[in-house]
Amino acid sequence: MLGHARQAVNVHGSHNFALSDPMKSTGNVLAAALLILAGCSSFDREWRSAGREPVPADGISGRWIGTWQNTNNTHSDTMRAVLTDSGDGAYRAHFHARYKRIFSFAYTVKLAGQREADRFRFHGESDLGPLAGGIYRYNGWATPTNFFSTYDSRYDVGTFTLHRRVR
Repeated sequence: MLGHARQAVNVHGSHNFALSDPMKSTGNVLAAALLILAGCSSFDREWRSAGREPVPADGISGRWIGTWQNTNNTHSDTMRAVLTDSGDGAYRAHFHARYKRIFSFAYTVKLAGQREADRFRFHGESDLGPLAGGIYRYNGWATPTNFFSTYDSRYDVGTFTLHRRVR
């Protein structure tokens, strides 16, 4: 057995083959799994902590719950978020999404924008890595009770529809 083979093209157009180290590949998979689990773990801690804070009457900081829905395929599932005021006219959004009750992932996005009447209009972007579709761009609005955002990336287009999570 040759194990995992990598192919590279040199400047003369011929192919070079090199064997990758199976232990290195296994280590990379384990490291990625630990990062994902750590992200979910930090989200859970932040979710519980935000639940101990009073819900602001006119702000958008705090816990949110709802769904994400791809519009270019049938993928959708539940989503939670914790929004934190960054103090610079932006919010840090920590999202935690599920897919088919098997996959779970968490990530953060800086949502910059401005208040317009009773809404905060925002935009942001986050690089979720090549396996997750690369750079995702977000545009939306939030009121003290509702959060709506569109998103798009190289492979995905969709929406987040969330509402205020009250204890």
